Amino acid sequence: MPKSLLDHAFDYVSKSKEPVNFQDMWNYIVEQAGLDAETAANKVSRFYTNLMLDGRFVTLGDNTWDLRERQTFDKVHIDMKDVYSEVDEEEDSTDSEEKEEDKEYRKAFEETSDEEDEEDEEEKEEDEED
Repeated sequence: MPKSLLDHAFDYVSKSKEPVNFQDMWNYIVEQAGLDAETAANKVSRFYTNLMLDGRFVTLGDNTWDLRERQTFDKVHIDMKDVYSEVDEEEDSTDSEEKEEDKEYRKAFEETSDEEDEEDEEEKEEDEED
């Protein structure tokens, strides 16, 4: 039975003593699996997704990968408080921008409304005179 692409990746990363670059790993996998250029191009995105989901691997940033078992928890752990606080900060700035835009929008209608009120009053006065 042929090896899966992830098993080829595991072999490659296991043999390396240092984290590996994704492109180097992918080139090795293409060679080991005997993929032609078109097939490799069609499979690379699915492979990358599977690599991200496979618990044996961890990304270290800058498109480098290593085995999770070699990395300390502190190095690969993402504190969700940091993730959510960044989102909250972005939403806060968006909220203030939206509020400012809303004020400008309402102001335009208030000005239009004031003009219409003046016109209505003039028409009433003309009607009363007739």
